[in-house]
Amino acid sequence: MTSIPRTAARWTAGAILLAGSAAAAVPCASPSFSHFIVVDQFGYTPAMQKIAVIRSPVTGYDAAKAFSPGPVYQVVDATTCAVVYEAAPRVWNGGAVDPTSGDKAWLFDFSAVTAPGRYLVRDRARGETTGAFEIGGNPYRQVLVQAMRFFYYQRAGEAKIAPYADPRWSDKPDHLGPRQDTEARHLMKKDDPSSARDLHGGWWDAGDYNRYTNWHSDYILSLLTTYTENPGIFTDDFNIPESGNGIPDIIDEVKFGLDFMIRLQSPDGSALAIVGSGFGGAPPSSATSPTYYGGPSTSATYSAAASFAYGAKILARFPAYATYAADLKLRAKKAWDWAEAHPDVTFFNKDKAYGDQTLGGGEQEVTPEGRALRAMTAAIYLFDLTGEKIYEDRVVALAKASPLIAKSWFGPSDAPWLQPLLYYAGLKSARANMAGEIKRHYAAVFSSDAVYGAESAWRNPYLAYLPTYYWGSTKEISRQGYFFLYPKELGIGDVPAGADTLAAHYLHYLHGVNPMAKVYLSNMGDYGAENSVDSFFHAWFFKNTPWSSVKSSKFGPPPGYLVGGPNPSYNWTSGCPAISPACGKAPPSPPFGQPPQKSYADFNDGYPIASWEVTEPSVGYQVEYIRLLAHFAAEPAGKSQ
Repeated sequence: MTSIPRTAARWTAGAILLAGSAAAAVPCASPSFSHFIVVDQFGYTPAMQKIAVIRSPVTGYDAAKAFSPGPVYQVVDATTCAVVYEAAPRVWNGGAVDPTSGDKAWLFDFSAVTAPGRYLVRDRARGETTGAFEIGGNPYRQVLVQAMRFFYYQRAGEAKIAPYADPRWSDKPDHLGPRQDTEARHLMKKDDPSSARDLHGGWWDAGDYNRYTNWHSDYILSLLTTYTENPGIFTDDFNIPESGNGIPDIIDEVKFGLDFMIRLQSPDGSALAIVGSGFGGAPPSSATSPTYYGGPSTSATYSAAASFAYGAKILARFPAYATYAADLKLRAKKAWDWAEAHPDVTFFNKDKAYGDQTLGGGEQEVTPEGRALRAMTAAIYLFDLTGEKIYEDRVVALAKASPLIAKSWFGPSDAPWLQPLLYYAGLKSARANMAGEIKRHYAAVFSSDAVYGAESAWRNPYLAYLPTYYWGSTKEISRQGYFFLYPKELGIGDVPAGADTLAAHYLHYLHGVNPMAKVYLSNMGDYGAENSVDSFFHAWFFKNTPWSSVKSSKFGPPPGYLVGGPNPSYNWTSGCPAISPACGKAPPSPPFGQPPQKSYADFNDGYPIASWEVTEPSVGYQVEYIRLLAHFAAEPAGKSQ
């Protein structure tokens, strides 16, 4: 197949690279940040394709604000105000309105600008101007640091104290009182002290204080994968309590997660499915709700086996964790043995049979097909760890039944099982015929019109095509972007070239190249973003607390939280407006009743307005974003390792 026909040369014919001529100097400040010209608000590396999208709203909440771009767009040095480049924008798709955003669009390619510096993009005739952004070797370093520090602020049971926590977000340890995390009781034995277990630690899963074993394991696997793909960028100086111990902080964070997984494992090898600590408490140390746990399940135990096995392999690289890694290996095998001997044990934490004793915010149990994929994941990492044939036999059998091979299909929601499957295909010890089959199927789906074809055709004017937007769309944006990086990693030679360019546009989308001109990370104004998330749904940073809003509360939420993003299925709680005066007369719009990409607003109302469907963060969103971000971050100069 041919390479991607999207080069700077194609889109900048007749453009002028002015090399910072003093003669071109003009006032470079705009009265206000423009929502009509969207760029990555943090910046670009010199080699990246750099495209500003000029937007004119046609449908949606901002339809009355139509914009007609001038004939010439400029790149302006934000320090000297010199114009360094100018060209005409090119209309997207013949002037059609994009149905997912409700916008017409024009594209201004300024990839020819590669000199390090701070720049603006400006409409010469209209005067509309972006905020300043960086072109340089490592524009995403502080973005990565803040996105990783999210995990420290999400740690359950851990004090957030100086010098690791900013004073605005300092707090005492949470959920450590009577009948809380260190004395958690079984959901069905609430009055039985003998059921108490110490289940402190781990990360709050999202905006609540619950922890779910299947998902928690996914997060550990994703962080380990991110580290192994880009180890040089993860240093020992992200300012967490373990910083300075000679081990990359991402590995220390993984160990914090694994410590919690160990507490979930029973002596027989099984793993508990869920730990629920409720929602209320701002700050978290003020929470008084009791903690309960659910029973073991096959899926949770396969998940534990997977995270123990991969953790054992990676943490064994660090002498300080050698004994710990050896223990993880034993735990992984014990969990596998229990799950294989108990293939159909389930725990549905939202089962109506429990009456009002349901637990957690979301259902963590999986289908039989889901259990098979979790078994496959565990088998892959156990095979890689041990080399034992028993695990690989299961990998091969389960891989053949996976959607990739059985149905020749994958999508963003398939990422948790697709990643380990592709990991297996990249192992030197993998069976050559099985590895080849996995790669062939991936290449076929990747090269199809649904994946590569859709993006290379620029079906989305914001250059990050997603077939469907739904709850948690930012996670799917990150995953879709990462699909373009697998072929290079796997050494698949018969797929289109230029995939890194496609993947980068998905990162730019999350950094502001979208119809909301929104960086979907919280409170990033100190790190280069002019329009980042102001408020979001979280028990700590809830509405009317001192942490509820960057602009209008005493403290605001911390930097670096990725919110769920546009969700066209959003609606207020069923029964509104009759059920409560808090409903108001109609659902808030936006996000309600908007084109998919505009189905977003910064808000943190609880019941019955249900902002969690749009703005709640999640560790699941965060790990997928960090993985994509890490590919484009660089090793810091003079790194601490």
